Amino acid sequence: MTSSATQPPAHPGDGCHGETPDRLAAFAETWCRAVYPGTATSMTRAEFKDLLTALAGRLASALRADPFDPSPGHAVGQELVRAHCTAPEILPRVLEVLDTRLAASCGADAALGQDRARNRCVRLQHALAEGFAQALRERTRKEQEALSRAALDAQTEIARALHESETRFRAVFKDAALGIGIADMAGNILDVNSALGRMFGSASRVRSRNVLEWTHPDDSPEVWRMQRELMNGERDHYQVEKPYARPDGTVLWTNLTVSLLRDAEGNPRYMLAMLEDISERRLLNLRLRYQATHDALTDLPNRSFFFERLEQALAPGSGCSRIGLCYLDLDGFKAVNDSLGHAMGDQLLIGVAERLQACASGPGQMLARIGGDEFVALVTNPSSPAAVTALAERALDALSTPVSVGERELMVRASIGVVEGPAKDLTSAEVLRSADITMYRAKAEGGNRYVLADPDADARAISRHHLTHHLPAALRGCEFFIEYQPLVKMEDGSLEGAEALVRWSHPRHGVLGPDRFIPLAEHTGLIVPLGRWVLQEAVRQARRWQVSRIGGHRPLKINVNLSPRQLHHPDLVEDTVTVLEEAGLPPDALCLEVTETAMIQADEQELKPLRELADLGVGIALDDFGTGYSNLANLRHLPASTLKLDRSFTEGLQQEPADPVDLKIVEGIVSLAHTLQLSVTVEGVETSSQASQLRELGCDTAQGWYYARPGPPERLPQAV
Repeated sequence: MTSSATQPPAHPGDGCHGETPDRLAAFAETWCRAVYPGTATSMTRAEFKDLLTALAGRLASALRADPFDPSPGHAVGQELVRAHCTAPEILPRVLEVLDTRLAASCGADAALGQDRARNRCVRLQHALAEGFAQALRERTRKEQEALSRAALDAQTEIARALHESETRFRAVFKDAALGIGIADMAGNILDVNSALGRMFGSASRVRSRNVLEWTHPDDSPEVWRMQRELMNGERDHYQVEKPYARPDGTVLWTNLTVSLLRDAEGNPRYMLAMLEDISERRLLNLRLRYQATHDALTDLPNRSFFFERLEQALAPGSGCSRIGLCYLDLDGFKAVNDSLGHAMGDQLLIGVAERLQACASGPGQMLARIGGDEFVALVTNPSSPAAVTALAERALDALSTPVSVGERELMVRASIGVVEGPAKDLTSAEVLRSADITMYRAKAEGGNRYVLADPDADARAISRHHLTHHLPAALRGCEFFIEYQPLVKMEDGSLEGAEALVRWSHPRHGVLGPDRFIPLAEHTGLIVPLGRWVLQEAVRQARRWQVSRIGGHRPLKINVNLSPRQLHHPDLVEDTVTVLEEAGLPPDALCLEVTETAMIQADEQELKPLRELADLGVGIALDDFGTGYSNLANLRHLPASTLKLDRSFTEGLQQEPADPVDLKIVEGIVSLAHTLQLSVTVEGVETSSQASQLRELGCDTAQGWYYARPGPPERLPQAV
């Protein structure tokens, strides 16, 4: 058969990025050898091979496509039926060839990895089998319609053309590949063809039965409701998948179509049943379904099957009132893979899976492997919350002894997040997210333990996660802005400068202070571009202030915070100099604030950039002084020009009278700083009494709400 109806349409994108024409042709030749002898096609062998080459190209393209879509497999299955590849042995041979040769023929193993390529190949096989079955059913339906018309013609034309119609009907009836039976309206089987007799062992055994006797425990109530409606003349046909018990004890699965035959007056006369044996195809589909829903390494249910079961449990009307979840991740598994190899890691996972399976084998419990070393146990309708934590305890106990892998004994530890609650209040995504967050809390607490879900802790973790992932977009989208807090010269109360304090105008959470996002930016490395942006904006603002101030006033200084990660960045000096030069601001108008802890912990190599900047005239302030564990003797060796005294030292000065111990401490620090030729800035000044006492103690500059709160740049000149 060479007509265009049997040839797949040409696709410009057919073929696979990784295969060569030779490899694809070799695959098509193997496919042709396996299939062609059993086909009923009128194509020559060369024509049939050309068809298979085109179909192989479509499968290869689908296998490597991103995103992956198995639907081309469905179309290929239909093309095979159109090419008359319908013998019972054809589909298993096709699937066997795809299973063993497809991934290798298009290089998918190398491009995708063996497990991913294998999973995609299984899904393509499944889609091909479905397309094949659908096309075969459609073809069968058309045959059935033809048979029904022939049978009806035979009954209605019996008076004037009985012999001709009977001959035609008998020819179709006898030679059909489908099993066909005719019964009267009481259900008594009148005749069957040889194909139906072979399905059940013998035709005589079938003729001795009534249709209503062919029940099976797996029958749906819907089947017999439709059968009664047909026998009552209320419907003309129905089609279902139905199992039958064979005399040898096996089960015959069929695609059953039953049609009502009426006489010339429209009265029901006979029932015509057509049965297609789909036992092998159903077993194949079950095997493919198992492969698609189970982990190839451990044979446990996989992630997709777990989510399917979880969503079923959470669905309204499921009968599940509460659920429990234990989300388990092995501690230090990566070290096993890195040191002993992936093969040893795989064997360890198999051993762990066997132990965990024994812990979660009770009623309503299911264990799945959902990631590399991640397992999850689902408990439906637990008797109590304690039943779920007991499962977590059993899992930890099962892993408390070493796992034998080859000649090694490997210790295994695990962290488990436990979630338990009413099914109606939860969604599958919420359950797994909460369990995942809780599991990481268990890891953070040292691992080898389970931790119960805490909604408040979940909310904080989700907020941190959201902020962390939104940080890059926030920097690109100009969601950050700077407020400035005045630095006041205590000698005469004049404005010395200002500290630049970055804020985040978050679209959902409003204005966030640096304590909410600076640690996240530090952790992700975004602190470097964020810090450079703050430096640029603050220096430009300082230059604008300098240009706008009345002659005779000294330039305002700008203080900018420098994080530990910025301190270690190799371009710190170059970036700072570039920013100053671009803005036209002299170096001595800039002061970089570095925390006491970061500066004390830095070695000489790490302090080198600060020394270079100090040599250029940039001020260096030791921020939050007194909160760390510095040795005061180290101060003389640091490139600092200013000590910023933490507010904790001045809180005692708010009392009346002031705490004498705090007075002595501040007095001693100020004296030491001045001896080392360091100026002293005090943070957190909130009262006039504090300001007076700090001035008497010799502090040089101060900032705090007593003078002004942080605000926009245009408010600064009027702040004091």
